[in-house]
Amino acid sequence: MRSQTMNSYRPTTLASNGMVTAPHYLATQAGLAVLQKGGNAIEATIAVASTLSVVYPHMNSIGGDNFWLISNEKTKEINALNSSGRAGQHATIDFYRNQGLTSIPSRGYLAALTVPGAVAGWEEAYEYSKKHMEGSLSWEELLTPAISYAKHGFPVTPSQEYWTNVNLDEHDQEFRNLQRFKGFRETFLKEDGTAYRTGEIMKQPDLAQTLEAIAKEGSQVLYNGRIGEQIVSEVQENGGLLTMEDFQRHRSDWVRPISVNYRDYTAYNLPPNTQGFASLSILNILNQFDLRFIEEGSAEYYHLLVEATKLAFADRDEWLTDPEFLHIPLRKLLSVERGEHLAAQIDFTRANHLNKQLEPKGDTVWLGVVDKEGNAVSFIQSIYHDFGSGIIPEGTGVTLQNRGSFFSLDPAHINRLEPNKRTFHTLNPAMLFKNGAPYLVYGTMGGEGQPQTQAAIVTRIVDYGYSVQAAIEAPRWLYGRTWGSDSNSLKVEARIPETVVEQLKDKGHSLELVEDFSDTMGHAGAILIDPDTKVMFGGADPRGDGAASGF
Repeated sequence: MRSQTMNSYRPTTLASNGMVTAPHYLATQAGLAVLQKGGNAIEATIAVASTLSVVYPHMNSIGGDNFWLISNEKTKEINALNSSGRAGQHATIDFYRNQGLTSIPSRGYLAALTVPGAVAGWEEAYEYSKKHMEGSLSWEELLTPAISYAKHGFPVTPSQEYWTNVNLDEHDQEFRNLQRFKGFRETFLKEDGTAYRTGEIMKQPDLAQTLEAIAKEGSQVLYNGRIGEQIVSEVQENGGLLTMEDFQRHRSDWVRPISVNYRDYTAYNLPPNTQGFASLSILNILNQFDLRFIEEGSAEYYHLLVEATKLAFADRDEWLTDPEFLHIPLRKLLSVERGEHLAAQIDFTRANHLNKQLEPKGDTVWLGVVDKEGNAVSFIQSIYHDFGSGIIPEGTGVTLQNRGSFFSLDPAHINRLEPNKRTFHTLNPAMLFKNGAPYLVYGTMGGEGQPQTQAAIVTRIVDYGYSVQAAIEAPRWLYGRTWGSDSNSLKVEARIPETVVEQLKDKGHSLELVEDFSDTMGHAGAILIDPDTKVMFGGADPRGDGAASGF
């Protein structure tokens, strides 16, 4: 049964020569300018990603990680790049426990225990572009918009103002009191100690200098040069763990994408250490049901997708870690048989309760690019929590991520901390192929919400015929917990009808209503490529500050 509520507040963007969607409109413009100059999808992605690291600083930074899914139209190959950083060589469970800690701090120098992989990822992809996709634009040219915005300033968005104020809680000494860090105060607050307000111009001169050095000298100025030395020096002076050797040993890895069939399509994602196999597992479970007999937006629809998510997350939490430290049976976990087995456990009359408390955060940026030749990139970049560790080493402007705080200090835990190990990563960019070619480039920010929102977008477009923009805007949900809560709940946007809410409660779901377009649901985006006309249909999330634009 196809839903009749397929209208959107924004129109879907249509173009035939290239398309960019990103969670900040200035970044979208930077990528579109590259495409208009004849640049390819990877080159445009670097321009967008570097610009986002400046104009959306609460969500990502060059001090974070990124992951790439790249479809090469010329070779007909789909490649994946993992540029997440590893824990430092001195990062051990004993180090933290000897300081009386039972978990890794979420903020501060002890939270900054993994090497930032973002810049290395840009450069690795850039070299691939030159070698395999006839990349023609210079490295310096791609970083020019980011440098300009850092040097000359940009208008602060409502999102940045909101999340800055959230983190100025003097009573929360462990997490939300980021003004206790000198680098944070000097970088993200005005001279009077208040947050920049929406529309005010913010400049980041230290970050501008760092980006200029990267533009001139390449990533080695960070991983084997003076920028890295500045970072390491301050981290170590404050009891942190990272060493220059950790930076020098960083490598970005080309990995084989993983996939499952969904209807007449093939869904691709990244392998561990990302949760990409959880996103695919949800689709693998849903593939066992005929959604033509389930109305989109009904209680049965939400119940099915939430229950599939719980089952996929149970597999994820049993197995997900750095595959260099453990063999993960992906073939079995993503097999048709496993999908059938998990689907059989779903009871449409009552909710299953997942005992594990799900991680409530994951501040990230996802972006998608398709160029005139049909090359496509699905890309995601993150510093984990808003403003990451809160640490900005003096003179660098680089916000260091706190992704390493997701490691466990329990020696028996699947994601236990070990030196030189990559942690469980929520980041996972996605693509859907039809007849061997990219059909849907999609993704979202939002930690635990990423697999859930990906499933929403795919089902709404593939099963219910939604337009790209309508699929993004339609009411969303998030199964998990919020800060301060000790249990999971099902958060649903208030636009979901009251009758549906009551039916979900009757099935045993613990419901929490949030605003109509809640930032909690993440900032999604997508680009659909018509197989016949090659026209591109782009959408961006009104829950963020982004735009889809093409030419």
